Amino acid sequence: MSQPGEIALVDAARAGEIGAEKPFQLDSRVVHDGRIVHLSIDTARFPDGSTGQLELIRHSGAAAVVPLLGDTADADPPVVLIRQFRYAAGGDIYEVPAGRPDRQGEPWKDVARRELEEETGYVARDLERLTTIYTTPGFTDERIHLFLATGLSRGTVGLDDDEFMEVITMPLSETLRAIEDGRIIDGKSICALLYAATFAR
Repeated sequence: MSQPGEIALVDAARAGEIGAEKPFQLDSRVVHDGRIVHLSIDTARFPDGSTGQLELIRHSGAAAVVPLLGDTADADPPVVLIRQFRYAAGGDIYEVPAGRPDRQGEPWKDVARRELEEETGYVARDLERLTTIYTTPGFTDERIHLFLATGLSRGTVGLDDDEFMEVITMPLSETLRAIEDGRIIDGKSICALLYAATFAR
């Protein structure tokens, strides 16, 4: 453990994973154990050696996919997006396909492949890992693993009962304009699209 005053750097390969070491956690009391989130009150040791209580939402994590119709070498490939009803956002928002594991330990690439087909009806020939992000590290350990999907072919849609969405396509350049003008406001989608446009092409 780091000494008081030192900054502990996060190991990106393990941080937030189920079973990963939590060196700052002294105690944890579960307040709510739900289908998607688990709320606890944790007693933590801070970098200066003091202790305090923090509310923490634990989450299984998710995978999100930027699906390209075409090739990364294309000048302006169409991107497959979904327009999805989100109760917390107060209506429909544009997103890249994403979802949670079906079981503990499911490989993130498998999660990405499955969610892409279930939500859009497309199957990816190739999946490239982009990066991993924390969504809101101020109060949750949720991480989303971002992928780029190419070589798409038709598969089968399989939506859950509480999923209401429409599949649309938009040129990659238009997704960037939509981020700039506020049409795309979903955090994971902004990260995934900007990363794909900047580093993966």
